[in-house]
Amino acid sequence: MNKFLKIFIIVIICIIIGIIAFFIFKSMKQNDAQNVEIYQDEEINIVETELSEEEKLKQRVDEKLASMTLKEKIGQMIVVSYRSSEYTEELDGALKEVQPGGFILFSENVTTYDETVEYISKIKSTASIPMLISIDQEGGRVQRIKSLADIKVQNIPAMFEIGKKNDKELSYNVGKVLAREIAAFGINTDYAPILDIFSNPNNTVIGTRAFGSDSQTVINNALPFAEGMSSEGVIPVYKHFPGHGDTVADSHVELPVVTKTKEQLYENELLTFKAAIENKAQMIMTAHIALPNITGDYIPATLSKDIINGILRNELGFDGVVITDAINMKALQDNYTLEEICKYSINAGVDMILMPLSSRDTASTIESLVNNGAITEARINESVSRILKLKYENKLDEEKILQKENIGTQENIDIINKITE
Repeated sequence: MNKFLKIFIIVIICIIIGIIAFFIFKSMKQNDAQNVEIYQDEEINIVETELSEEEKLKQRVDEKLASMTLKEKIGQMIVVSYRSSEYTEELDGALKEVQPGGFILFSENVTTYDETVEYISKIKSTASIPMLISIDQEGGRVQRIKSLADIKVQNIPAMFEIGKKNDKELSYNVGKVLAREIAAFGINTDYAPILDIFSNPNNTVIGTRAFGSDSQTVINNALPFAEGMSSEGVIPVYKHFPGHGDTVADSHVELPVVTKTKEQLYENELLTFKAAIENKAQMIMTAHIALPNITGDYIPATLSKDIINGILRNELGFDGVVITDAINMKALQDNYTLEEICKYSINAGVDMILMPLSSRDTASTIESLVNNGAITEARINESVSRILKLKYENKLDEEKILQKENIGTQENIDIINKITE
């Protein structure tokens, strides 16, 4: 074989080897790229899994909100009261028409255990969206279920007595007992604990309902108390923002005036609410008190943008549900019309209106305010989104098994007895 032929064969062989190597290398690169894509997809799936519960909740809220009429949305913003143990046609009609977001129970609604459970069950049956079945069960002089006729419930001493113990574990357990007993009726929301500071000895409306006379005692006991309530599936409602403890007048009968500046509030009253918000508070109740050195006028905090949107929402960062104190109290009724109460409170950042004199009138008033542009539907949507989120997060749409045997147990008695030991 001559020299040139040998060279030609070698070149051909090199070319063939080169082509084979090229395809092998190309195949390896494609496999690596596919592996990277698979790995990236796995990373994305991991992230999606971590966020899925939050995303599912938001999606559920958004889908429900999109399906609701304006009337249905407005209904969610109203909490109805009816002071009778008889479930009447009048009550049934109002509940079915308004479809309220909640109902508040009083001593007048509580008779025997079975009758009270049946009463609550009838209320719940009218709702297409689960209701906040609520009550003022604080301890001390505010204990609505003490009127129960056939079972002895716990008589819980005033919160000030608990504060004297200043024992976080005891406060937690007392909150647990309180919630365990009201949950046995199907009640899922309690307007407690009080975050007010009993700093004015002439204050009769709060007084010993507060856990203490300084912010730290209130924080040390109110927050564990609320956690105890939550552990039994009851939503705690912290009250009365921005602080009703340094007042003399009673907002049930007149408008109290607090002359403190914002700086002074931040040094005392707001410390308890700040702590509650940092501890994941879901619901806060407003106070009907005027703060002229903050707002520049005598508008009650419940109706004030400066107080609700300004301090509570923007400065303290609360994005949970804000509910008014009862709007049938004279601090509002003697000074404002129903239209003014609805317009000012909702535009101030309030989500739920508690105890209007008429739920039908309130619903139609809010609807008119939206239709004439005084309140935007976007503002309504903000509130309803918060309300739905609260209800779905707390699984109010899941039927709870009521445990009558949780009332009056020896364990409950022993815990409450520790307060006075």
